[in-house]
Amino acid sequence: MHLVVVGGSDAGISAALRARELDPGAEVSVVVADAYPNFSICGIPYYISGEVTHWRNLAHRTTADLEATGMRLRLDTIARRIDVAARKLLVTSPGGAEEMLGYDQLVVGTGAVPLLPPVEGLAGPGALGPGDGVHLLHSMDDTFAVMRTLEQTAPASAVITGAGYVGLEMAEALVTRGLRVVQVEQLPEVLSTVDTPLGELVRAELTRQGVKVLTGTTVRRIGRAPAGQAGRLRIEATPPGGGTASYLADMVLVVTGVRPDTRLAAGAGAKLGARSAIAVDRHMRTGLPGVFAAGDCVITHHRLLGETYLPLGTTAHKQGRVAGENALGGDREFAGSLGTQVVKIFDHAIARTGLRDHEASSAGFDPVTVAAGADDHKAYYPGSHRIAMRFTGDRRTGRLLGVQLFGHRHAEIAKRIDIAATAIFHGMTVDALSDLDLSYTPPLGSPWEAIQLGAQAWSRSVRQG
Repeated sequence: MHLVVVGGSDAGISAALRARELDPGAEVSVVVADAYPNFSICGIPYYISGEVTHWRNLAHRTTADLEATGMRLRLDTIARRIDVAARKLLVTSPGGAEEMLGYDQLVVGTGAVPLLPPVEGLAGPGALGPGDGVHLLHSMDDTFAVMRTLEQTAPASAVITGAGYVGLEMAEALVTRGLRVVQVEQLPEVLSTVDTPLGELVRAELTRQGVKVLTGTTVRRIGRAPAGQAGRLRIEATPPGGGTASYLADMVLVVTGVRPDTRLAAGAGAKLGARSAIAVDRHMRTGLPGVFAAGDCVITHHRLLGETYLPLGTTAHKQGRVAGENALGGDREFAGSLGTQVVKIFDHAIARTGLRDHEASSAGFDPVTVAAGADDHKAYYPGSHRIAMRFTGDRRTGRLLGVQLFGHRHAEIAKRIDIAATAIFHGMTVDALSDLDLSYTPPLGSPWEAIQLGAQAWSRSVRQG
């Protein structure tokens, strides 16, 4: 058995590790486009901020650790084409030579690539790049380019285009390094994956920390600033009221989302699904003989929505593990995602799982969303913090559909969203949350856990009509 895995990030390495775990006699080769297998892309903002002191610390496992499992790493090697009939993969080695790599089973984990917004100056002739202080942020090479700008030009200011998870983390990272930061988001509120009232709390925290937040604002052009002005770059944007507004900055970071990298699989005839991601079944099979796929390049099977596209590191790890097991003849299914996410924004954290009201309506539920609040532990014990909550449940059945939380970074927001995710995963009703036997001590919680108080607020609201 020779298993070839394309991709050295979460899905690819998880597939390779699972295969080696199940069959130590299997030959496993991993084709990695760069020299950084199994690096935590999610940790990049914390290296840029200086909290992670060396880039090598971002490796989940070192190259030596991976090779010690018995897998063979083909670093700086580009996968070009899959010959499905012959079960061969055309690759280009670091020296430029082409090679046909035979396989018995293949796992494609090519991930995603940055989504480039239609901004003048980012593409085409004369486009600006890292040497000009304009950066994308998705790979280790992108990270090194950002660090060169920070260390060699000592920028005093930055504009971040995009206010999703990475954009918010990078705002904190650059403020931590002492830069003045302007964050530009074309949607009405930051962090569009949560409801507006919680997005407003996130924006308030950004503002409190010195970030200038511009929502409802679309960047139109990025160019070089005229000589003598306070900044290397000039950013032109359309504010909410129309017209044109200009901003000067020493560097620009563009983090406006990703799209699935499907070129390899689609070129071999794999079908595409939601958001043009590779269509796979719950076993991570593509429909091509002997070809599996996993991670940010494939569709996501959502437990409440069905087929969607929701690229997350946690999902990629799970999908890769399923693909690696099934490539060796297993019969494991990916259990499905709920889109559970959490992000730290300076001194606070925000998290979500399951569905928001409009998502639940589109999925055929009869949703009710109720806002609530509770202390993270008994208020008489010093240091308590208030948690803002939004619960979404189905009016007809009482089923819990979604939860959103915002609170202080020490308020165990991640732990509490995980309780909600577990409940939704197992189809619990909102009322049933109150029956859970959860831990309590005054410095850490209350007899009724905050999540349970939110559930009770939802039930009261529904009863009262």
